[in-house]
Amino acid sequence: MIKLIHLKSTYLFLFLLLNFQLISCAQKKVQDSKMEIQSSKNETLEIKTGAEQTNLYLDLLKGKKVGIVANQTSVLSVLQRSEVAPNVMGSKKVMHHLVDYLHNYGGITVTKVFSPEHGFRGKADAAELIKDGVDTKTGLPIISIYGKSKKPSAKQLEGIDVMVFDIQDVGARFYTYISSLHYVMEACAENGIPVIILDRPNPNAHYIDGPILEMEHTSFVGKHPVPVVYGMTIGEYGQMINGEKWLKNGIQCDLKVIPNNNYTHNSKYSLAIKPSPNLPNDKSINLYPSLGFFEGTTINAGRGTEFQFQRYGAPFFKKTGFSYSPQANEGAKYPKHKGKLCYGVDLSKTPHLSKIDLSFLMDAYKQTPKTEKFFGETFTIHAGTKKLQKQLEQGLSAEEIRASWVNGLEKFKIVREKYLIYE
Repeated sequence: MIKLIHLKSTYLFLFLLLNFQLISCAQKKVQDSKMEIQSSKNETLEIKTGAEQTNLYLDLLKGKKVGIVANQTSVLSVLQRSEVAPNVMGSKKVMHHLVDYLHNYGGITVTKVFSPEHGFRGKADAAELIKDGVDTKTGLPIISIYGKSKKPSAKQLEGIDVMVFDIQDVGARFYTYISSLHYVMEACAENGIPVIILDRPNPNAHYIDGPILEMEHTSFVGKHPVPVVYGMTIGEYGQMINGEKWLKNGIQCDLKVIPNNNYTHNSKYSLAIKPSPNLPNDKSINLYPSLGFFEGTTINAGRGTEFQFQRYGAPFFKKTGFSYSPQANEGAKYPKHKGKLCYGVDLSKTPHLSKIDLSFLMDAYKQTPKTEKFFGETFTIHAGTKKLQKQLEQGLSAEEIRASWVNGLEKFKIVREKYLIYE
């Protein structure tokens, strides 16, 4: 009798366990289905940039004298008014430059425009000094923050009540717009001027990678102890500059970020306007963090061609089936090896990267004869460390080099987490 009761208990337990597992599986399928639907919804929702969230910042600018840090990427699309009924918004969207939009908007007074590297219209070479000028369309004065000085002076900030920063970043430490942001925030903090960042998606926000910059190697192509790829929007990055007290003397800026809408760090985002002359499309932007190291070498990374940062080569590489001859063009008046036949590698068909690919740099270093110079004067400041050059010279593998980044990346992720706006 006891054995029979025990047997029934065992069957009952197994029956309940099986039912519990079936219910759990059903719940998981429902949950997975909900997640798939939500993911699908997020992908179909249109991403709106900070500039397009006009309801969040126009009232903050009304009655104020406004300074704007902008370039060719500082645009927003707005609904055009109906031609039949001028007081009614139509369904057609029209692209406006932020400076034009605010300049023509009632109750807002734009007084000055500040221009970063590559200029207000974005056509100047990398490292080419930008001069002050006047915007022919609005008549507004343009003040260069990539000329004799990279930081706005107190005199240049006179008469400004609030500063708006709206620049498209690409998420690589050596892309100088985050350094311009640093100096704008610092100058405004010193002069009691609040800063509003109109946030924009980062096309390389889906990963974090590379060596951490060592502070003894700070420069305008790297001001902060962050990896080459930091996985943050420029608004999040501005919050980190402020929160970590990286501004001079630990001063903090009165900062407000107008966020993107319908955006996550993994959102696919294609730039409608090239952020600088030598980043013409999504492919070059994705490859840029990996090929940017070539800026500090004697190797041409596609400048002087229509495939900037989608190839690399040099006249002294071994002859292959792929070659090209760099010529002067917009944004590259004096490309490396101008007019010479360069043999190298075509990367235009490379799959989308989610980490820095060291194979390009390692291959180029191995192909460079000992009679030729490989490392230039700026290699260390682009890498942010002397270690990378030494590791290449020692013949370390990509895995060994990447292993040396791990601790720094883990520490950075903890810092980064505090300033994130998006998932």
